[in-house]
Order: sequence, then C-alpha cells, then structure tokens
Amino acid sequence: MRRLRLERQTRRSERPRRGGAPAALAAATVVALTASGCVTVHGETAVVPGATPDEASAALAAFVTAFNRADKANDPTLDAAQVTGPLGAINQAGLKSKSVTQPGGNPKHQPLELRDARFLVPAKAGWPRWFVADADASRDDGTPQAGNRWLVAFLKDGPDRPWKAAHLAIVGPDAMPEFAEERGDEVPLPAASKATAIAPEELSERYADYLKDGGTGSFAAGAHTSQWREKRARTAQRPGLATQWIDRPADTGDFAPLALATKDGGALVFFASRHYERQTTAKGYRPKVGPELKALMKGEVVNTVTKEWMSSQVVLVKPAGTEKDAVTFAGRLQGVVSVEGS
Repeated sequence: MRRLRLERQTRRSERPRRGGAPAALAAATVVALTASGCVTVHGETAVVPGATPDEASAALAAFVTAFNRADKANDPTLDAAQVTGPLGAINQAGLKSKSVTQPGGNPKHQPLELRDARFLVPAKAGWPRWFVADADASRDDGTPQAGNRWLVAFLKDGPDRPWKAAHLAIVGPDAMPEFAEERGDEVPLPAASKATAIAPEELSERYADYLKDGGTGSFAAGAHTSQWREKRARTAQRPGLATQWIDRPADTGDFAPLALATKDGGALVFFASRHYERQTTAKGYRPKVGPELKALMKGEVVNTVTKEWMSSQVVLVKPAGTEKDAVTFAGRLQGVVSVEGS
C-alpha cells in the first residue's frame, strides 16, 4: 500500500491566497458542529485553535490509511472509527453494500493519497472542536478534475475522543474563498449567527423546504437546486412508475453545520440533509432493484421501494441583507444509506 504523502503542510495563513471569485465545486455521488461549551485551562476559559499542526496532520494520515484499507477490502469495520456524520453514513453504507456484492475485496482499488495538505483551524472554546484539511488528491491525477482540492472536515467531541472525518467536498481549483482570521486563526461562525443571509443552523431545513416547494430565490440556480427540482418534476410520473420525494433536515450532533467566516462577511458552510425517494409501480410490476441496493434492503419489494439518501453539502453564504442568490452550492456528496421494500 502506498503511504500517504503530506507535503508542504502549512497553515493557510502561511500560504499565498488564491484569488478569483468562488466557482462551482465538482459534484460527487457515492463514492457541525457549532455548539456552546467551555474548557477550563488553569481555572480559566480559553479560546484556542481546535488542533495543533501535528494533530491535524496525524488525523488526516489516520483517515487516509483507514480509508484505503477499508476500500481495498470492502470492509466497513476497517474505517468505522475514523468517520462520522454524513461522510460516515455514506462511507459505511457504501462499503456495506460492496462487502455483499464484492466479498473478496475491491478489484479496482486505487490507493488514495492526499498531498500538499494545508489546514483551516478555527479557534474556539470548549467541545466539540473541528478543522478542515485542504489537500490535493491522487485520484484526480490525469483526469479532467486535476487541480481540484479535497476538503475533509474533522470533528473531535472531547479531549480523550479521536478525530473523525465528517464531511468531504471536492473543490474546483479557484473555488476557495478568502477566510476571515483573528490572530492568525480561522474564525468559526456560530450556528445561530445573524451575520449571514441565512444562519448556518437554518440551512438544512431551508434546503429541504426549497426542494419541496421552491422558494423566493435565496438558493442560487444550479445542479443541486433548480436543476434538481426540474429533474424531479420530469421523472415523477412515467408509464407504470410513480416517484415521490420527501426531504428532511439533518442538523444535530455530528450532522450539525460547520461554518467558517469569509473575508467578504459571508461564510463557507458544510451541512447535511436526508432525502427519501419512493418508487411505486402499477399493479403486477415491481421496481427494479440492483444488487448494490439489494445489499442494503430491508423487507420485500411488492410494488414499492424506498431509498434513503444522505447528502453532504458545501455552500457559500453571502452576508446578512442579501436576498437574491444568497446561497451558492459549491458541491454535494450523496449516497444511498438504506433501502426498504414493501
């Protein structure tokens, strides 16, 4: 197994800024936590960086090592201790499915390397703490996506708890905004902050509502907003097959939002959501269910199958007072996490 290379690891504040306006991130299909609290240091409450450079580097290396072992063996137990939140749900379900369809391991396994890593580490008091690793990925080498950055958001729930990867986003080369800093540290935006057009804690529910009913234009048009709604409308009714969608927020615990303040007064926010897709056939027919879905299925398909998708989003939110196109999707990672037949 090729070893992870973490070259030129620096804090973002030590590297030149990338200019340019934020661009759309690459979308991916199967492949926060802001909370109150205090930490006592020598009898005082301290606001400190969430991780040291060595801690962040070790967490990233441990994640990649476990990810590669699990991906090669198609064994979810091999990286279960390294993932959580929406990324964990997607990763574990995908590996569980593959462990059934390819029990001998992954014949197409290509070791993942994350190189040229830099770390965005917000300073805060108490737990949980978190940081974002920004790295170049070997899986993009020689592809049209070469030059993309992989963002991995890590959480730690207490001083004796391990770092776990909760979000993954694939970012275009010029997509990263400039982040606000205080004393050289990135600035976390509280979940309930009114500094942005939509508070981070409201994004998951607002997105679910938008997908159901549309809206006033707070979400900018694109593949994960207007185009997704249009696709649903086109495919809802087909001869002998009806498809229904139910969208739900996922915004508590390790699924709660993570937000970094940006220099323009807005924020880059990771957030999660759940989406249920129900397909019902006419009498005498059954929905088609492939082997990957059957591996996750409970119940027996008579004429209905319901798929639960977990989705992890990264968005750029504009400053408070912005009404039109206040939220731009930078990317979305999704995967089926459960299937039920009836």
